[in-house]
Amino acid sequence: MADNVQFDLVSPERRLASLEASSVDIPGADGDMTAMADHAPTITTLRPGLLKVHHAGGTDEYLVSGGFAEITAKSVSVLAEMAAPRAEVDGDMLGRLRDEASARAEQVKGQDVEEAAAHKTLADLDALGRELNVSV
Repeated sequence: MADNVQFDLVSPERRLASLEASSVDIPGADGDMTAMADHAPTITTLRPGLLKVHHAGGTDEYLVSGGFAEITAKSVSVLAEMAAPRAEVDGDMLGRLRDEASARAEQVKGQDVEEAAAHKTLADLDALGRELNVSV
C-alpha cells in the first residue's frame, strides 16, 4: 500500500502544483471528499471552495472555482476552471467570481435546473468568503 499520491493542479492560466501528497481534500460538487493512496478510481466535478493538499512539508490551500478532479490509486489530478493559492485570494478576486456567478444566474433565470445551480454557486462563494474571512 503506497503512502502518497502524485498531486497535480492546473488551471487555464498556469500549473499551480505538482508534488507528492499524503491526502487531498477536494470540494466536490456532490460533497467534500478526501483522496488518499489506493483510492477507488473516481472523477468528480468541483464546486467553489478550498482544495487542501497535505504533504511532508505541511498543507497547501488553493481556491478553486470549479472544474474536475480525477482520482486514481496513485494520483489526483485537478483541472480547475480557475485556481489560486490561498495567499492570493482577496475580496476583489471573490467579488469578480461572485459577479460572474450572478450574471450567470440572470442568464438562466426561469430555467429551473440551471438557475438552481447558479444560485448554489453564489451560496458556495458566499460561504467561501466567510471561511476565508474575506469581505466581498
